[in-house]
Amino acid sequence: MTQSLTPRPVAHPAARSTPSGTRRLLRAVTIAACLPYLTLKVVWVAGGRLGIPAGSPLLEHPTAMVAANLLTVLMDGAVIVLALLLTRPWGLRVPAWLLVPPLWAASGLLAPIMTGYPLQMLVRAFGGSAGGTSGGSDEPFLREWVFVLVYAGFIVQGLALGALGLLYARDRWGHVWRGRTGDLPAGLMGTRHRAAAVAAAVVALFPLALRLLWACGGTTGLSESQIAGRSSDFHVLESLYVVFLLVAVTGGWLLAFRRCPGLPVRVPLALAWTGSGAVACWGGWMALAVLVADDPADRPTSSTLLTYAGQMIVGILVATVAVRHARSLSAPAARRRPGP
Repeated sequence: MTQSLTPRPVAHPAARSTPSGTRRLLRAVTIAACLPYLTLKVVWVAGGRLGIPAGSPLLEHPTAMVAANLLTVLMDGAVIVLALLLTRPWGLRVPAWLLVPPLWAASGLLAPIMTGYPLQMLVRAFGGSAGGTSGGSDEPFLREWVFVLVYAGFIVQGLALGALGLLYARDRWGHVWRGRTGDLPAGLMGTRHRAAAVAAAVVALFPLALRLLWACGGTTGLSESQIAGRSSDFHVLESLYVVFLLVAVTGGWLLAFRRCPGLPVRVPLALAWTGSGAVACWGGWMALAVLVADDPADRPTSSTLLTYAGQMIVGILVATVAVRHARSLSAPAARRRPGP
């Protein structure tokens, strides 16, 4: 049963001097989707105020704003590099350890935006309120058109870059998700990696409980500014973090223990990849954002910091389980050793 999982050499279409028309189109769409965001950021770094209303909190800390904008310019520029890497012959020579982390981070950062923003708009259509990070009328942050333009661009980026990533991964590492979980070699997961899946489930309990509490309207562990800025947007995002934590833990557990032998391997692998990236990367991003806050009302509580730290730990633990799965199936069968 395990013979079908043995890696086989695959001719990568991108190895040709010219990528296919589909890949060229996806690459062009990815790059084009980055341009509105990059343009706005460059304007703001240069001192422009396009889309920023008078009285916006962004104007209170110009140095921090420039630093944050430069960082996000680099991050979105990395998306363009990834789009080129995934469609050019030289991209095949990039080692997996250098390529996989930025792809994982991009997936993790974009997945909550791709699901969260449409849900926020749907809830608003039925009477929900904008606020917090989405810019409400009580505290002007950015013009509404900025969020529409930027988030629409992120969604297109996620779809196009995700499709490129899947095409690339299918051709280079397609063997890691072939077959069903019951067909996986008995020694694929050792004790350490099963322990990592268990630890992820245990650590997830704290952020999961608080996120669920916040999604349902509780305020325990929130700062003054977070309590004041709650809206339907806030509750949608908190609900999504609950979902992504569950997705990450479920994916890691299914890979480590194979409780559903008839399940296609690609299902738990996709859950582990997307869930771990979303909780780890957004946990890290939010921790960075609150740690540099100057206003005492914006400073995080210990519960908030523990929530962000817990997310990062859960994401990293689940990611190690997924990496173990991929590396074990990528190694020559003759070199595999049964796990304890």
